[in-house]
Amino acid sequence: MSPEMVAVTPIHIVVDVGHSLRQGLFMFWETLWALVLGFGLSGAVQAFASREGMQRKLGDHKLASVARASGYGIISSSCSYAASAMAKSLFQKGADFVTSMVFMFASTNLVVELGIVLAVLIGWQFVLSEFIGGAIMIVLLVLGGALAFRGRLISAARERMSGGAPPGTATQGGHDGHAPAPLGLEWRKRIRSTGGWADAATCTMSDLAMLRREMAIGYVAAGFLATLVPVQVWNGLFIAGHGWWTTLENVAVGPLIALISCVCSIGNVPLAAALWKGGISFGGVVSFIFADLIALPLLLVYRRLYGARLALRMLAVFWLVMSLAGLATEELFRAWGIVPTKRPRMIAADHFAWNATTVLNIIFLAVFIALYWAYRERVRLGGGAGSAVDPVCGMSVGTDSAPAKSEFRSTTYFFCSDRCRERFEIEPGGYVDHREQAAGTP
Repeated sequence: MSPEMVAVTPIHIVVDVGHSLRQGLFMFWETLWALVLGFGLSGAVQAFASREGMQRKLGDHKLASVARASGYGIISSSCSYAASAMAKSLFQKGADFVTSMVFMFASTNLVVELGIVLAVLIGWQFVLSEFIGGAIMIVLLVLGGALAFRGRLISAARERMSGGAPPGTATQGGHDGHAPAPLGLEWRKRIRSTGGWADAATCTMSDLAMLRREMAIGYVAAGFLATLVPVQVWNGLFIAGHGWWTTLENVAVGPLIALISCVCSIGNVPLAAALWKGGISFGGVVSFIFADLIALPLLLVYRRLYGARLALRMLAVFWLVMSLAGLATEELFRAWGIVPTKRPRMIAADHFAWNATTVLNIIFLAVFIALYWAYRERVRLGGGAGSAVDPVCGMSVGTDSAPAKSEFRSTTYFFCSDRCRERFEIEPGGYVDHREQAAGTP
């Protein structure tokens, strides 16, 4: 037996796995306060921002409609699955297809929680690239989408929506999965009410519940990538030392990694940190972060919603747009002289220490406890009017605007997407029993 084979023992495997999980844990610890802050701000915006009449103003992909769709996406949930469901709902109710896709892109790439976690893990340049590159990506999507998403293909998709929508799909009412603010109650009044803050806490906890799996996978996978993947593997995957051609290859490979990693939303950020440490170019990291909307599970969702032909065209256009946005962002940052040059030897510290991060984590853990209490007590505090909790993912949805619903035991349950409804209908009793055991759940 060769020395190399002797060296690989169960003990070594256990140690390596332990080191990887430890790295993932400390990456989570490093960003804990940022996660609470980001999701808290996002929940407040969703609860207090006025979103009435948006659907009526998204009938084309002119500048005004694109700007409205982008703004609406920014104030919505950052969950990729929820974004795809809301975009579907917009399109189903008459919005332009390209404008619906703009909303989906903005919802997953121009949100505050993503920027905060990026700043903590890999630096302010990546935060700036999120917003500058995101704007570039939306412009490219509008230009490319106007050519690629038109004619009979879109007409067939709209007919599929109106005539063949799955049972339980909402066809009237609002278009946002989150419960809208009560009519006639201005945000200034809501922000001074306990019910308004209870709704903000509910939106925060709903987003966290939706994304907990994505974040867990992202941190664990990033720990393994940062710890176990040899430099030679990264060197083989990402070409280096060829100037502009290196950037071109990297921005094309970035979305491929996002597609096969099956991790969406904010779970992409720790993976992006591991890729940056591994040697991918700045533009490659940017295109990878943008590419959460072409993860394989989402492509299957597109296929079911819009048909195979349109789903394949969406993949091609999205991939091209994401890669070009990464390329353009790196070239702009290089011209401005702000492309980061230092790569971390370690993404996060490998031990606990009494420092600013620990102090911030303690403070925001207290904030999280307060938010959780307000969420549990939302009915007593005057919140939750016109809303329900998706029993599958935990998202707060409006009862008059939920993208999907289903009946079980003479009770109507509301869902953020058809995906959650379908999972519920496979084994509804398990979800209902679990929901009834959760204290504070209506």
